[in-house]
Amino acid sequence: MKSFLLNLSVLPRRAKQSILLVGDALALPWLFLLVYAIRLEDFSSKLLIDLGFNPWIVMSFSVVVLVTCGIYRTVVRAFDESFLHDLILAVLIIVVLLSAVSFSKIFFVPHSVPFFFGFLVFLWVWSTRSMIRWLVRRVFQHEFGSRRVAIYGAGNAGRQLLAALRASHEYRAVVFFDDSPSLMYTSVLGLKVFSGCNFESVYKKFKLDEVLIALPSASRARQREVVELLEPFKIPVRTLPGLMDLVGGQISMSDIRDIDIVDLLGRDLVPPINQLLFKNIENKVVLVTGAGGSIGSELCRQIIRLRPKCLILFEQSEYALYAIEQELKAFSNVPLVVIIGSVLKENRMKSVMQSYGVQTVYHAAAYKHVPLVEVNPFEGIMNNTIGTARCAKAALATGVETFVLISTDKAVRPTNIMGATKRLAELVCQALATHPESKTQFSMVRFGNVLGSSGSVIPLFKRQLAKGGPLTVTDPEMTRYFMTIPEAAQLVLQAGAMGTGGDVFLLDMGKPVKIVDLAKKMILLSGLSVNDAQNNKGDIKIQYTGLRPGEKLYEELLIDIDLVEQTEHSLIMRSKEKFFSLEEIEEMLNHMIDASKDYDIDRAVTQIEKYVDGYKRSHLFS
Repeated sequence: MKSFLLNLSVLPRRAKQSILLVGDALALPWLFLLVYAIRLEDFSSKLLIDLGFNPWIVMSFSVVVLVTCGIYRTVVRAFDESFLHDLILAVLIIVVLLSAVSFSKIFFVPHSVPFFFGFLVFLWVWSTRSMIRWLVRRVFQHEFGSRRVAIYGAGNAGRQLLAALRASHEYRAVVFFDDSPSLMYTSVLGLKVFSGCNFESVYKKFKLDEVLIALPSASRARQREVVELLEPFKIPVRTLPGLMDLVGGQISMSDIRDIDIVDLLGRDLVPPINQLLFKNIENKVVLVTGAGGSIGSELCRQIIRLRPKCLILFEQSEYALYAIEQELKAFSNVPLVVIIGSVLKENRMKSVMQSYGVQTVYHAAAYKHVPLVEVNPFEGIMNNTIGTARCAKAALATGVETFVLISTDKAVRPTNIMGATKRLAELVCQALATHPESKTQFSMVRFGNVLGSSGSVIPLFKRQLAKGGPLTVTDPEMTRYFMTIPEAAQLVLQAGAMGTGGDVFLLDMGKPVKIVDLAKKMILLSGLSVNDAQNNKGDIKIQYTGLRPGEKLYEELLIDIDLVEQTEHSLIMRSKEKFFSLEEIEEMLNHMIDASKDYDIDRAVTQIEKYVDGYKRSHLFS
């Protein structure tokens, strides 16, 4: 039987349809005769002679009706409610046609026969397809070793996912989990529904290999709760994307993806204030520096949806610029201008801003990787501080309306060159905001790590997991603030619209996360276990490497908590911080440029110590 069904499964689609059609054509006359025999209480062979060819005529038009209603177009392994609708329609047509014949007395058909025959046609077609599907599933599941999976979520998405799984050979759905009181301990599409609190007993009973979370409309907080419930069982967990990412609201096997740690750490977005989003962008010429970077590219994606008059992409990396240009072109007809260049070339920046009449600048170009900048200090100084100064001066000279600097939490009491150069960049913008002839509104937006960026720890952990570990963590007490790139970009756009001149805005980053906890969570989500003192037979080790030059265990967003005030947005705060006069900043910039020409690190670090509160010189520069 197994080999027979396997051979049938590889036949061409037309051949399978023909087999079903011939099977129905042979069965329908006998069903018609059975109805007659029951109705007339005559089971003798004489009945066949008395009826003549009537059963064959009935068979012919019945098959034609089934073909017309699309019964043979449905894939048997995946038939669903639409097949049921088609079958009911076909049966109704058969009953109506037979009833018409009965009442017209073209030949003898008792009035009850059409209804009984219609019922048997429905029963025959549905039961044969169900039996074939059941047999095929049993054979394929055994043949290909399907993984036994549970679906968490028995709502509409869960039911669609079950249908997709049943049409595949890779998975075998065996149970639903759902915490809705109305669904608990019921049966949905043939699978029992259990509460999440029963997971341990059900997990052992059904010997589950994997859990698929089908909660696309659930909040991130709810998804975190489900994942935390499943973590102790070291079972692989995968999920569906959010409702907005599902094409046409329909679910297919390709939609199933690994749980992204970004989804779990990120918060549910606070609805934006549309007035702030559109204020500096709609129908304006907008320039983004560092447009190919993690933050710069996301700013571009969100800006282009806010209907700018023109979007200028300014980027030093040719490939990164090409990539973001192609992406933006694919979903918008907003005019794009792509420019390869360095923010260190002030005349080039002036030329671009003046030629295109730039009104809003988002300055995201910067070197951000702490250890790399620490051992390449002058590149960080020139790009992050001098580059910002020249870009901001070009904006001032050309009458740009708004200039927004993308800063970082590492600018607060920094122990590294990267953070110090970003704080100096903030001081430059604060000083330029006091220029007596300034028509440009300067503001700065400060936030922490963004999840999934090019320098983020998450891509590193993913690569290390793929190689079997170990996952490298600098220190067991290392903590960081995290925010998703889309959330950070959206808040940057709104914060920039609140500026009045020289403002430092702080984004509410939520609660800090221990990096070691992040590493453990990623290991458990992969269905693996942590190899540590409590479990020396675990799959993946966590290796502590020690703090690198310039790194801190904890990051801060505020220099002085007493100088912070809330804004109209619940996740954006304004900080009133110490700043220097324009003359003092110009003197500092000249010292920095001269030090960079001579590679005089002591002179550069001395300037940093003078202007940046809390900076502690690294042993590299002692």
